[in-house]
Parts: sequence; structure tokens; C-alpha cells
Amino acid sequence: MSGDGSWRRVSREGRRFLRGRYRSLRRLALWSLLESAHTFLGGYAVARALDDGFLAGRTGTGLGWLAVAGAGALLGALALRGVFGGLADLVEPLRDGLVRRSVRQAIGRAVADPGRAGDAGAVSRLTQQAEMARDSFAGLVLVARSFVFTALGALLGLAALDPVLLVLVLPALLLGTAGFVATLRPMARVQRAALDADEALSGRAGELAAGLRDVVACGGGASAGAPVERLIAEQERLTGRLARWTALRTLALGVAGRLPVVALLAGTPWLLGRGVSAGAVAGALTYLVQSLLPALDALMTAVGAAGTRLLVVLDRFCTPQSDSAAATTAPEVAPGVGAGPGVAVELRGVWFAYGPRAQPVIDGLDLTVGAGEHLAVVGPSGIGKSTLTALIAGLLPPGGGTVRVAGAPAQGVTGPGPDLRRTLLPQQAYVFTGTVRENLTHLCPGPVSGAEVERATAALGSDGLVDRLGGLDGAVDPARLSPGERQHLALTAAYLSPAPLLLLDEATCHLDLRTEERAERALAARPGTLVVVAHRISSAARADRVLVLDGTRAVCGTHAELPARSPLYRDLVGLWNARG
Repeated sequence: MSGDGSWRRVSREGRRFLRGRYRSLRRLALWSLLESAHTFLGGYAVARALDDGFLAGRTGTGLGWLAVAGAGALLGALALRGVFGGLADLVEPLRDGLVRRSVRQAIGRAVADPGRAGDAGAVSRLTQQAEMARDSFAGLVLVARSFVFTALGALLGLAALDPVLLVLVLPALLLGTAGFVATLRPMARVQRAALDADEALSGRAGELAAGLRDVVACGGGASAGAPVERLIAEQERLTGRLARWTALRTLALGVAGRLPVVALLAGTPWLLGRGVSAGAVAGALTYLVQSLLPALDALMTAVGAAGTRLLVVLDRFCTPQSDSAAATTAPEVAPGVGAGPGVAVELRGVWFAYGPRAQPVIDGLDLTVGAGEHLAVVGPSGIGKSTLTALIAGLLPPGGGTVRVAGAPAQGVTGPGPDLRRTLLPQQAYVFTGTVRENLTHLCPGPVSGAEVERATAALGSDGLVDRLGGLDGAVDPARLSPGERQHLALTAAYLSPAPLLLLDEATCHLDLRTEERAERALAARPGTLVVVAHRISSAARADRVLVLDGTRAVCGTHAELPARSPLYRDLVGLWNARG
């Protein structure tokens, strides 16, 4: 299936969806106009405060203009409140429509072939994929709307200060944006091809593993392994292409996000020589650094990540799910070997013991964690919670059964650098000697903007700690940090990690209740899957599902239903409530 075909199909359905919701779009636009006013006042007031106030010796006038900028910030807060109210009018109908379409597709397949009525793909589309589409769509609408109206306010402000400022700023901005847009479709095509190749390799490897004894007995190892080698070579080729397109995208981001500031600073003598005031230059710099470039960076990041994910998910809903289509687009996978769509973690018959004669810590565990799900793991000390996370993280090989992450073996990825599929945070947080920025971004394979880091620290509530350490360039001495401070920095690093799966092995045990709740809610709201080994029942109550480990027996369900199904969980809840 070509990337262009997916793009056209999803674009056609998207236009049809938006045509019937002009009222919701108008409401969002009207609230967003306040954001344009906030942006306009931010830079214009700084320029007037300098030119008409402080540089002219009129301190009162300067303070008055700064008060105007503060009033603009209040307008921005009011706009954001209204935007979230209007966003639900767009997002919820999308999810409802996807759910209805998924049900119709499942019913159609069941009528055509009753033997496939229990297709797990329909459940995934009905739950995880619909929620993933809703979350991705909401994020894209928020950042796209913010960029459009922020850019409107900033460009109008630059023109109001002096139109010549646009001559320096716009070319670099447009050049970087055009370069970024040019990478979208090629990257989507390569990512889709890489996904198909990965699924084909998993399916072929599963088939080969199921008949490995017969293959060896018949001496057919070379012929049986040849298709696998071709798939591996194809994956290597696609990975190289994806790396090259990623490099071009990074270059485009650098041009759009940094070159306008460089051009403005380098052209300052020329601007001053043409009669542009110092206040106007300061106001233009304010527009770029505080408004326009952060909004552009957020837009490009969202489109590059959530946009691609939304395109792939929506294409699954827009594509007719006929039997013939399924037979040509999806490889056959041996039972229990491949994870279905929307599955982040899959354990089948997993067994593990610390020694050949030791009692098993985990025995015959079956568990499926959906993409985007928040799972809490509870149980007495020493029951196997940390062992479970180590198995999922690929640190321990299972004694029996299979552990798969994103459809591939948990121990199947090796090489330098962090595993981009998952991030594990143990109870003893890892913090090293270096700068705060290095400690927060060491899990990221590429550069991370300061604005993105600041958004992460604000979401996790670690901005106060960062300030106490001297900002992002401040030095970190692990010996001088408390266990809670080390965990706070590690959690922020996990939030910035691109890994779609986060594993927290009591990684919040040194935080107070309020800080723990804020951190877990922020990590759960982050795109991806969250698995938390909980040491407090309040943490389990926030999860979508709870896995209770009780000896070799495991029970999984929601916080509300588990007290009736698990005596251990009922006792844990009662003990927690008794302690207040």
C-alpha cells in the first residue's frame, strides 16, 4: 500500500469530516484570535517600553507598557480555556465516528466469514486505535491552531514595528518550513515500508521457529533462511533511508528554528543604520524567541510524530477490511508469536526462576498491554514485580514462553545507544555528573530544544528543581541530590524519551503523594504506554488496569472490579484505606 494512497484516502475522509463542523472550527478560531492579540502585545509592548519609556528616561511609561504585556498574558490564558472547551466538539465526534466504523467493519467481516467473528484486530481498532487517533488528532489541532494564530500575531507585530524586519526573518523561516514539509510524504512512505518489512520479518521468523527441528533434519537451513536474510537486508536498507530523511528533517528544523534569530542579530547594525529603533529590534527578538519559534518547533515536532501516527491509524479505518486485503497486506504470524495491531507488550506462557532448582517467580503468565494503556503492577515485596519489568525490558531472558515488545522479541534489539522501543526507570534513579540538560536528554537519540525541555519540566513539576540547580546548564552532583530529587530528574528524562513504552519500577517511591500523582498523570498523558510497579494503591487507582501478582497466580482487571476477584488486592486496598 503506497504512502500517497494513504495520504489521499485520509485527506479525503478528513475534508468530509471537517466540512460538517464549521461551527466548531469558527468557535476555535474566535478564541484563538485572543492568542494572536496576546502574541502581538508581547513584542509590541516590549518595543514601546524601551523606545518610549526606559530609553527615553520615562520609567513610568516603560512600566505601563510592561503592564500591557502582562494583560496580554491574561488574554492568552483566557484563550486557552476557551480553546479546550471547543476542542471537544471536534475530537469526540471523530472518536465516535471511528468506533461506529470499526463496529460496521467487524459486523461485515463476521457476516462474510463467521469463523473470523472473534478477530482481535476489531477489538484493537475499537479501543486502542480509536483512542490513539483521538489523542493524536487533539494534539495536532492544538499545536496547529496555536502556530497559525501565534504566527499571525507575531508577523503583524513585526510589520507594526517596522516592515523591514520581515525582510530578515521571513526568508529563513519559509526556507526551513518548506524543507520540513518536503520531508513529510517521503518519510511517511519509508516508515510504512519499514513497518511492513518488520511485520513480514516477525511472521517469517515465527514460521521458521515453529518448524526449526524439521528444517535442520531435512538439511534445508540455507533455503529456509534465505527469505529471512532478504527481509533483514530490506530492513537495513529502509533504516538507512529513514536515517537520511531524518537528517534532512533535523536540518530543516535547525534552519527554521535558529536561522531567523541569527539573521536578526547579524542584521542589527544594518537595521539600526536604517533608522530602526533598538526597541523595535528587541521587540522582534521577543516575537521570535518567545512566540513564533517555539510555536513552530511544537508544530513540526507534533506533525513529525503524532501526524505520522495519526495517518497510519486513520488509514486502517479508511481501508476496506476485506479478507482479500488482509491476505495481501499482512503476513501470516504463528499463534502466540506476533503481536496484533495496537499491542505494546505481549507475554505468552512466560516462566522464570532464579536458578534451575529454584521455585518459579513467574509461572505461565499471559498478559497483553495495549498501545497507549496505563497498567499498574501490585503485589507483596519479592513477589516478582521487578522481575516482570526486567523481562519486558529485555534484561532477563524468560525461562519459558515468549515476551514481545511492539511485536518483536523483548531481547531482539541490540546495539549502542538507548533502546528506542522502551525506557526502564528502576527504584534507584540514574543521575550522573554533568549538566541538567544532559541528565534530562540522555535518553533522546537527537538534539532536544530548550523549549521542549522546559515544557517537560513544567509538566512533571521539576522546573523548581531545575531552577535550584542553576537552570538547564547548571551542574549536577548526584551525591548532593536527595533520592526524591534524583527520581524527579529521571522521570523528566523518561518523559522526554521518544520510547513509546515506559516501565517504572517503583520509580516514584521517594516522592510525596502529590508529586507522584502529578508525575504519573503527566507520563500517562504522554503518547505511548505506561507500566508502573506501584508501591501505593493510589497509584494503582489511577491506572486503566491493575495486574495483581500473588505467588505464581496473577489477576488483571480494573481498580473497581479487582477487590471482588482478588483477596490480596482487597486486603491491600483495605490496608491503604485504614492508613488514611
